Amino acid sequence: KFYIFVGILVLITLSHALRQQAVAVKGKFTCGGKPLTDTRVKLWEEDSGPDPDDLLDQGYTNANGEFSLSGSEKELTDIDPILKVYHNCEKSVLKPGYRKVKFSIPHKYITNGHIAKQVFDLGTVNL
Repeated sequence: KFYIFVGILVLITLSHALRQQAVAVKGKFTCGGKPLTDTRVKLWEEDSGPDPDDLLDQGYTNANGEFSLSGSEKELTDIDPILKVYHNCEKSVLKPGYRKVKFSIPHKYITNGHIAKQVFDLGTVNL
């Protein structure tokens, strides 16, 4: 019974040690200088080891190539947010289908809580 009690105590302690952390990102994608519309964008929290990555938010670029995503996650350590973009800019016979591009989000844009207090502006990126 003692070990069960200690196990429960450890689980309760760990659950309180997890911090809710939030991040937000916005930007604009172009292809050859023209807005890249309806392009899938996903905000992920990358994990290492057996813990799978967590999808925080997803969406598509608008008619101007702009997007805005935000999300939060409970983690014991600082979250590692990344933006993944799935695009077919300059699609050709040599480069068929969609390609994935990853952007790291600086840790200074991670805030405690459910809602990000600042937004990382990726700016305009020509893919």
